[in-house]
Amino acid sequence: MGNHTHPDPVWFPKIATRRAPISRVDPSPFPAASHSHLPSRPRLHTFISIPQETLLIRRLVCTSLLALGCAAALAQSSPATPISTQQISIGRSVVALYGPWKFHPGDSPLVPATHAPLWATPAFDDASWETVDLTPEAGSFDPVAGYSGFVPGWTRRGHRNLWGYAWYRIHVRVVAPPGEKLALSGPADIDDVYELFSNGNLVGSFGDFSHSRPTVYFTQPMMFPVSAAANSGALDMVIAVRVWMESFTLSTTPDAGGMHTAPMLGELSAITAENQMRWLELLRAYAPRPVETVLFVIIAIVAFSLTLFDRSDRAYLWTGIAFLISSAITAFSVIGSWTQWIGYRTGNVIVDVFLYGSSWIAWTMVWWAWFRLSRPAWLPRALAVLTPLCMVSILLAENLLFILSPGMTTALHDATIVLRILLLSLFILVVVQGIRLRGLAGWLVVPPALCVCISTFTSELGVLHIRTIWFPFGVQVTIGDLSRFLMIGTLGVLLLQRLLTSVREQRRLALDIKQAQEVQQVILPQPRSVFPGLIVESEYRPALDVGGDFFQIIPHASDGSLLIVAGDVTGKGLKAGMLVALLVGAMRSTVEATNDPRAILEALNRRLLGRGDAHATCLVLRIAADGSVSLANAGHMPPYLNGDPLPVDGALPLGLSPATDFSSMRFNLAEGDRLVLISDGIVEATDAEHHLYGFDRTHQLLRTTASASAIAATAQSWGQEDDISVISVTRTTWEGHLDRLSGLISQSGD
Repeated sequence: MGNHTHPDPVWFPKIATRRAPISRVDPSPFPAASHSHLPSRPRLHTFISIPQETLLIRRLVCTSLLALGCAAALAQSSPATPISTQQISIGRSVVALYGPWKFHPGDSPLVPATHAPLWATPAFDDASWETVDLTPEAGSFDPVAGYSGFVPGWTRRGHRNLWGYAWYRIHVRVVAPPGEKLALSGPADIDDVYELFSNGNLVGSFGDFSHSRPTVYFTQPMMFPVSAAANSGALDMVIAVRVWMESFTLSTTPDAGGMHTAPMLGELSAITAENQMRWLELLRAYAPRPVETVLFVIIAIVAFSLTLFDRSDRAYLWTGIAFLISSAITAFSVIGSWTQWIGYRTGNVIVDVFLYGSSWIAWTMVWWAWFRLSRPAWLPRALAVLTPLCMVSILLAENLLFILSPGMTTALHDATIVLRILLLSLFILVVVQGIRLRGLAGWLVVPPALCVCISTFTSELGVLHIRTIWFPFGVQVTIGDLSRFLMIGTLGVLLLQRLLTSVREQRRLALDIKQAQEVQQVILPQPRSVFPGLIVESEYRPALDVGGDFFQIIPHASDGSLLIVAGDVTGKGLKAGMLVALLVGAMRSTVEATNDPRAILEALNRRLLGRGDAHATCLVLRIAADGSVSLANAGHMPPYLNGDPLPVDGALPLGLSPATDFSSMRFNLAEGDRLVLISDGIVEATDAEHHLYGFDRTHQLLRTTASASAIAATAQSWGQEDDISVISVTRTTWEGHLDRLSGLISQSGD
């Protein structure tokens, strides 16, 4: 298959076989008698001589004789010693069949008797056919693949809209030693596939001709053994090439049509060596592609893994998608160039249509997300509309469905140019916006962006014969490769910059969290406190570094009462910790004016109203000196008295409504009674099998466990999912109070 490509990232241009130039052997005149067996009509021939002695062997012989003479003169007095001689045969050669070739469009009729193509037979008169010379002009190169020695196809020779079948024929006389085995090397560049005939016999093909429409592949080195030379040393051959070119090649390849390089004829071992050399060149040209594929996959995996650290940053996700697409493109380039697993049509549907269009979305969104752009807001939607249109236009312009005429595909190709310009404009707009907002980071994107602009129109540049592919050290390098490597370098620099910024942000965040922890420890009461007639124990275990549970224990010196406030804000982490600080501050200021539980809840509710999703449950207890308790609740867990939950009515949390009716109740604490306040982190503790700790286990735990720390530890060992807070209040006499106090002191000493 010839070089049928779309703007990079594209389906893969065929690699040139960059071999050393082989001089054509000038025909020497033959005696008239040697032509007596030929037909009387005039016929063009190419005479090929494969000599057995050349100037090199003569020079070798002369040099050897001179060396032997010198050795004899130097060793006159020495006894003669036998000399080991290696026989060297020079003359096995390969000749390029530049022409003159005879050319005719269309397909051959079949010979009725043999059902063989008539135009392949030696006796067919091709004198009226068009003459074609495949000798390349000096300085010519393939406008798409970039290699030298390119000959324009039949579209440059008056057959502008020709596609389908066409035939080439050449008459050659081979002069070679008797019985010499010969072979043909297929053309290195041809649009698109071919069958090769020698003297009417099919010697081989490239492409699948078993169907009514041949299956096209990307050109690969091919060789075909042919008949041995005649016993007289001369062999007349008619070589015919039946070529099939797809209709979409007209619009996707400049100077398309038929053979762009000449086949080669020569001795079998020489052709085999030439074919091996061409395969090695093909392997070397695409050798970096598997490495690129692996590299792109690794970068994609790294980018996807970075999303785990910052799910809010979509740049890493788009970067992973973009490099995954690039890895698929390079993988298909290797498969299409080294194997015949994927036909040209299938490959172009996958790459030119889907991967090519997807890469536009991916790379544009990479920089959109990377620069954190939000304007123009219509750009992502425009990208989502233009990309499918571009995919469909490419599918139709390349006529991959075989439903359009060449004239229609040419018009659709113009439409793809317009759509590509629009997509490129969106990409450039994103880069310009990035430069305006991010300065240096935006300017770093300019070099790969320029390469993207150029690679978008490689086909059009090829028509203008502007080189976009190079072969340093025999390795193919395209403008698309340059854009991808520059993109990797740019992303590497920006990623390093982003990583350093992220490290600084993480350090700052860690410092903020540490300070928030310190603030939270300051506002939390002591784990064990003793008041007249009351012993209070508390335990707090946040699920994260900063928790959302809060409680305050505030004694009132004027009447000997004790105020206990416990609550739980929505969420966890630093945001919840900041909301806790707000509520504790509001609570402290409110308590200075009143110690009525309902009034305190109403004041806290006003502080949270209008703050979005800032909500909290809260329970306020006022324990008088005589043991009477007044309670107000805003959606918090009910307290447990001597292991049993109190019958507190439900109510809305704080911050939901300005007219919330908080539930309230009164009861008495007798001597020896124990009142326990817990957060929902105990009930919602979940084990490895996703079983909740639940109310029943909580009820049993509070009946059998006395200390607040033991209650919290039991729930945490079950499987902590939320903040855990426990407050235990025990009413006692002064004697019991002293005993209890001494026990607490001894526990702390232990």
